[in-house]
Parts: sequence; C-alpha cells; structure tokens
Amino acid sequence: MAAADPTCPMTHAQLVEAYFLEHRAKLLDIAAFLDRLDRARGGGGSDFRMVAFARAIDVLRDDRPHRARRILELLSDHSADPIDKAPMKGALGAVPLSAD
Repeated sequence: MAAADPTCPMTHAQLVEAYFLEHRAKLLDIAAFLDRLDRARGGGGSDFRMVAFARAIDVLRDDRPHRARRILELLSDHSADPIDKAPMKGALGAVPLSAD
C-alpha cells in the first residue's frame, strides 16, 4: 500500500492490531453477499449497482490514496438539477449508468 499523508496518530502495526479483525469480518460479509448473488435465481445482467460495486472493489485494490473519497464519489449522484419527483422512497446507493 502506498504511504499517504502521515496524519494518523497510530503506527501501521497499531492500526492493524486495533482494526484488522473488524475489517476481516466486513470482507467476509462482502464475500457472503457475492456468493448469495452467485446462487440467486434470475441472476446475471448488469445491475448498475453491482457495476458500481465492482468498480469500488477496483478502487480498493489500486494502491492509490484517498480510497474512501474516491469510492464515495463513484457511488454518488453528481447531478445539480433537481428532479420533479423521486421515483421511489429511499435511496439506491449508486447512480444508474444512464446518469453517468
């Protein structure tokens, strides 16, 4: 991993010791989600959310700084024009490909 701005008060070893197990569990949760998708009926296709999810995983692996910011930007709607009416209650979590 590339070294970012040294603004974290913890050492590399301290950070790993404090947070590794928490993030290991999150990785297993993501793996289980992907396994469930593999087993789901009617799967396939390219749901825009899963395309964004795959792109976010690519960002995690690219060894460049500011991953959290870049993933948030990837998943966020950057449009400035208001819409007349929301298509549903709640959020989608990613921007439909047609809105890119």
